[in-house]
Parts: sequence; C-alpha cells; structure tokens
Amino acid sequence: MYKQPGKIALITGGNRGIGLRIVKKLVECEIEVILGVRNPIDSRKAVEAYLEHAKIPVSSCKLHYEQLDIGNMKSVREFATKIKAKFDKIHLLINNAGVMSVPFKLTDEGYESHMAINYYGHFLLTHLLLPQLRAAGTAECKARVVNVSSCVHKIGEMDYNDINKVKNYYPADAYNQSKLAQVLFAKYINLMFEEEGMPILSYSLHPGVVNTDLFEHSSTTYIPWVRALLFKNPEEGSRTVVYAAIAPKLESRGGCYLSNCREASSHRHWNNSVQCEKLFSFTCDTLRIDDFFYKQN
Repeated sequence: MYKQPGKIALITGGNRGIGLRIVKKLVECEIEVILGVRNPIDSRKAVEAYLEHAKIPVSSCKLHYEQLDIGNMKSVREFATKIKAKFDKIHLLINNAGVMSVPFKLTDEGYESHMAINYYGHFLLTHLLLPQLRAAGTAECKARVVNVSSCVHKIGEMDYNDINKVKNYYPADAYNQSKLAQVLFAKYINLMFEEEGMPILSYSLHPGVVNTDLFEHSSTTYIPWVRALLFKNPEEGSRTVVYAAIAPKLESRGGCYLSNCREASSHRHWNNSVQCEKLFSFTCDTLRIDDFFYKQN
C-alpha cells in the first residue's frame, strides 16, 4: 500500500463484498476510482457508508459511479462510451464483478449467465477501454488489467461445442468454465501486449474462498458457520486483487496467475499459446470484435 495520486482505476462491481474492500484500499492509495455498478445511487450509499465507518472522509475520495450491467453487451458498450468521453486515461482495470452457481439462464443476447457476466462482458470492456489503458501506461509503469478468477479454473474445461451448457447444465461446470476463460484471456492478451509493444500488463488471480454473497446459490447457505470458520473475510479476499493492481515487483511479471499475493500454478492450458489463442479467437467471433488491439488504427 503506497500513495499513487494521479492514477485512475476502474472496477466492476465495487459496491459490495471484496469489491467494496478493494475500493477502500484504492482510495487509501489516493487513487481515483470509477465504479461500474447496476445501481449507482444505492452503490454510492453503500460505499460512502462503508468508508465513513472505516473513518475515511468521503470528501477526500475521488469516486465516480456509472450504471453497468456487465452481463449485457449493449450496457457494456454504453458504459464504455460514457467512460471514454470523461476519461482519457485508465491506469487500472479491475474486472471483478461475477456470479457463481446460478440457475441456468440465457441472457437476452443468448449467452449463458456465467460466461456473460464473468467473462464476455469483461472481455468486451477490456477491448473498448484499451485506448485509455494504452494512453495511461508508460515504459516505467505500465497500465494493468486484473481479472478476478478462482482456483476452480484449474478443473474447468472450455466446451466449444456447447459453450452455453444447453445440453447438460451443471452450475459448477459453467462457473469453472467462465473462470478458466478469464485466466486464459489474461495470459493471451499479455502476450499480445508484449508482442505489440503496448505499455499494458495483464494478470489473473484467485482471491481466496471468501465469505460473500457470491455463495448465495451454493450448499454452504445451509451451513453458514462453515463459511464463517473456514472462508476468508472480504478484507482478506481483497488483498491479492490490490496486490496485482499496484505491486511494483509485478511490473516484470505480466501474465502471471496469483494466489495469496504470490505467483501460483494454473490450468494445464495456461501456458499453451494455442489454447489461449483458440479461446481468444472464439470470443472475438462470438462478440463480433474484428480488431481487438486496434492494430488497424
């Protein structure tokens, strides 16, 4: 934790759970924070109440709240348009919002909920804000993209034949697939940032098994004392995320996967550039993105 005035961070879902604690740590570093949230009014109330409880004067914080439904690609595009009109630079993009083990549902655009919210929305947002990230990064201090994934990505598999799990839906499999997608995406774009000489780094991480609302659809709801006893609390869960966002020692470790503020082992496909590129190309086709890195500009 060190002061970084002048930097701007954007986080999805920063109004509760570990996101709320991430925001607190960022403002303590004097970082300006943009929150992409479903309900900006309620989110402002929740964040300000939490900061005041933590004895952080809200008047000293630079916070912005914008409406975003990360699982809706139309909303993501509208959100990105607003951000680009207001901010020339984004130093830190923290792809944090997510769902876990929710009942089967296809979005209005035809995407399975886990993939839409955990992966597709953040993929599209990263693409749309790439000019702001590139403008913010320097050779000495690159901009960063941080994907909040999970250790269960290690048992995930990309099912390209049934990406929406229509034929056989099991919530945990859908969640694991979306978390694996986040990890492979972070790895691949970091390789491309290096290849294209862009001043941007990308990371993925496991924040820990954290006692938050994310588990509301899991069996642990019936035994809450297990969560309280064995899971990390939200503050602990926020640490690796903030570490990935600001730690100077990671400046030369772009693309790595982190757990407990350390580099950790990942999925067998993490270091397979063919598999990473396969997912990347599949996603670009799915979201109709022709030039993710703006090479033609």
